[in-house]
Amino acid sequence: MNRRNFIKQSTLLGSSLLLSSLFCNAKTINYDEIEFDSNIYEKNAPQTIVIFLYGGASELGGNLTNIEEIKQNSQSSYDDYFRGVTPTENGFWREAGGEIMEELLASGDMTIFRTCYSYLRDKEKNKSHGRCVSQNQRGVNNDEDTAGVFAIIGDILYKNGVITKDTKLPFITMEGDNTFYSSYEDRPSFLKPISIDKDLSNPYERRWVDSYFYYTKAERENKNYKEKRALLDMEMDRLSAKKNGKGPIEEAFEKRVELEKFVNSLKEAKLPDGVKYPEKDSFAKKLQVAVNLCAYNPDTRVVTIGSGGLGGWDDHNEARDYPQRMVSLFSAIKSAVDHIKALKREDRINILVFGEFGRNVNLNAAKGWDHGNNQNLFSFLGKNYFNELGVVGETYLPSVGEVNRMYLKPKPSSYSFEPFSIAATLYKIYGIKNPQVLTGGFGEIKEGFLKF
Repeated sequence: MNRRNFIKQSTLLGSSLLLSSLFCNAKTINYDEIEFDSNIYEKNAPQTIVIFLYGGASELGGNLTNIEEIKQNSQSSYDDYFRGVTPTENGFWREAGGEIMEELLASGDMTIFRTCYSYLRDKEKNKSHGRCVSQNQRGVNNDEDTAGVFAIIGDILYKNGVITKDTKLPFITMEGDNTFYSSYEDRPSFLKPISIDKDLSNPYERRWVDSYFYYTKAERENKNYKEKRALLDMEMDRLSAKKNGKGPIEEAFEKRVELEKFVNSLKEAKLPDGVKYPEKDSFAKKLQVAVNLCAYNPDTRVVTIGSGGLGGWDDHNEARDYPQRMVSLFSAIKSAVDHIKALKREDRINILVFGEFGRNVNLNAAKGWDHGNNQNLFSFLGKNYFNELGVVGETYLPSVGEVNRMYLKPKPSSYSFEPFSIAATLYKIYGIKNPQVLTGGFGEIKEGFLKF
């Protein structure tokens, strides 16, 4: 961030690195309709890490229960194309992270819902990436420019005195702009998300341009270099206090120092004994940083992560790398779960994994899967408010008809839910008693998932 932008945004107390257009032209919410229960929020004390799988990840990594029937009807051969398509005991794809899923299931740390299915989108023939991403991240089945799930949560917590201008880094994105935080233009700046990367490039750190101050390489290597910088730093703070006086700008400079120290301290955070993330894996590094942000800052409510570092999930063709991507994803998640538990934060911190939609199960002529409508929702930890249910939901393969539209559906006897119920569940754990007013009538996920 350049200094001019920092000063400009500091007047609003707490800068955001996201483009301001993200927050414009979105409809506001009628907050008079929303029932907030501070007792529920305080009891749950939730912190959420959302991993959103852009591109629409195939459900097959977490659900091979219908694979024999799929193989019989598929346009291309699964066995000839993939290096192995082996179901585990609970129907996961062994070569696509299934063994790790079995470990997480056995330890009681994972729930998988196999029947997140949108009948609305079937009816509307709506399976485009942009619309489905936007709708899932706003928690409502329409194309209007409404606020995102975490923007609404932030507004409600602010209006009920839970978040104030002194709350430290409540919302963090590790993927830049996304619709989870879309909102109206004039909301307080401290409710907007801060963008942080896997290397913890510090948005609050003063970045010195040495050439501007005519420091030579020899001077930078001199032991007095840091002392000179510290003196200049103090002088800038003194001038700020003298020129700006009391008010938002002075408070912002004070807050900058506090946040710079906090973000820098995360770089020094050591992993607990026995916890190890995959090496040279940028996605795993992001997840490690996300866990530390939540664990060492109780004020952080939400961290959102895309699947950058794994590759996209739009596997229309050449889906051969899908199993390895799933291995990488779940290796990182397993490390994060171990990390959270070692820090004894499993009651508060939860991880949710989902995307915009699922994919069909026909392996097409291009050796990929086209857009579908059934996806998995994976949930980990958050034991203050989530029951770990193991495997929920059963699917079947309807009569094939047009082979390139071959897809799985929830069994009529099975529990299923629209993706908008994911948003309703998030609202619920953050203390909103009637989330259906925000999701077009869809309530939270049932089947004993919530503890309250």
